[in-house]
Amino acid sequence: MAVGEVQVGTSAHAQGHLAPTEVIPTLSRHVLTDGYDIVCDLEASSGSTIVDARTGARYLDLYSFFASAPLGVNPPALVGDPAFLAELARAAVNKPANPDMASAPYAEFVAAFTRVLGDPELPHLFFVEGGSAAVENALKCAFDWKSRHNEAHGRSAGLGRLVLHLRSAFHGRGGYTLSVTNTDPAKTARFPAFAWPRIDCPAVTFPCTGAALDAVVAAERRALAQAEEAFARHPHDIACFLAEPIQGEGGDNHLRGEFLRAMAALCERHDALLVVDEVQTGVGLTGTAWAHTQLGLRPDIVAFGKKVQLGGVMAGRRVDEVPDNVFRVPGRISSTWGGGLVDMVRSRRMLEIMESERLFDRAAALGTDLLAALRDVVDRHPGLVGNARGRGLMCAVDVVDGVRRDEAVRRLREHERVLLLPAGERALRFRPALTIGAEELAAGVGALDRVLTGLGPALPSPASPATPAAPGRPAAPGRPAAPTTGPVTPVRPATPVRPAAAVDAGSSTQET
Repeated sequence: MAVGEVQVGTSAHAQGHLAPTEVIPTLSRHVLTDGYDIVCDLEASSGSTIVDARTGARYLDLYSFFASAPLGVNPPALVGDPAFLAELARAAVNKPANPDMASAPYAEFVAAFTRVLGDPELPHLFFVEGGSAAVENALKCAFDWKSRHNEAHGRSAGLGRLVLHLRSAFHGRGGYTLSVTNTDPAKTARFPAFAWPRIDCPAVTFPCTGAALDAVVAAERRALAQAEEAFARHPHDIACFLAEPIQGEGGDNHLRGEFLRAMAALCERHDALLVVDEVQTGVGLTGTAWAHTQLGLRPDIVAFGKKVQLGGVMAGRRVDEVPDNVFRVPGRISSTWGGGLVDMVRSRRMLEIMESERLFDRAAALGTDLLAALRDVVDRHPGLVGNARGRGLMCAVDVVDGVRRDEAVRRLREHERVLLLPAGERALRFRPALTIGAEELAAGVGALDRVLTGLGPALPSPASPATPAAPGRPAAPGRPAAPTTGPVTPVRPATPVRPAAAVDAGSSTQET
């Protein structure tokens, strides 16, 4: 089966009815089961280990449900707390309409969100279910703002219908977001879309020095010229510029702060809002609450999702230049549930743990070692893999071509039992939980090193370290348990940590 959604199940004893071997056949009779050929055991899986309920096979999880599980599977601080589980169960019995019916759990979540993730300059919050819906409502906010801004300045209120955005962007699968998503054509082809202005993505190649720096600066100038031309071609009609701080599905494409700040200045000059999509980059993955703060950006709107457990937007700054914005006029943006209450209860507790255990700082430290280890791998496999890059734990490398990248994903899963995601045309991306152990990261890097050795050939390099162990050799059963928090030790390639397994699965991406 192709890389995608994990099919969720538990042991027959825990579930009471359906045996693990019956899970995927039952699902496949009615839904497309193109995810991993794994039945996730929701009792035995823990932290960064996913257990197949059918076989007991253990997989090192470096994808964390597309970066949406901040504490991994079955976080001890949650499952080991009977009082919290009772609170979660009480919230799960009902699904109230949060925008219309206040409750203490809703207010407690908002307070925790504001304390851990909030920005005083972005005081307005809106919650909804899913990252795509979050981006949709961020765009609606921008459209409304631009229309009212135009009207207040004697221009047509019908202007302000366009979104300036980047090539290789993924912003979701909704109505508006389909017009700004342009990664895999299978996700957008044949669906009607708006012809909104699109500019080049001047992605950085690392190390960004010398000729590589000259090339990205030249690419930034071209992209800025394209943006200037778009504003000139559509006077007063561009509501916002939308961008991911790091493009995830598009290839883990990093953008320099200098470029994004120049785009922000351009937006301010042309009365357009800056909208940052932090659905994947947000909530500590890059080593800070939000990636845009590392780039020196001051967005007007931030969209979030995934690790928050629900979607939403934070807004402020120039949004409040229009008094009747969508956060002040009832009914302009809303939804039935305004984000699920049970997700809010879970999120609140997760945010408390992230705060008390300083998991954002920990992700920054672990990420530094992970990136160093990936650079070592690049040095050992010149010509086969390169462009090691990352912020915090959001790290990636490029394989020389898409065919060998896809084969690497397959061998990692089948031979090493490591779940690692592809991205773009030839990237491999790490998306571990914030609680992953240094030993587990080392095991993942070691598995990648062995797989690359088997893929070859790599160009010879006199500076390369000794040849790593051959891929597929027998491994010691199991792997040591890693602490969810605590001292950070250097990440370096490790010896195999589990027996090889043959699992039938493909290698397509299915970002949610």
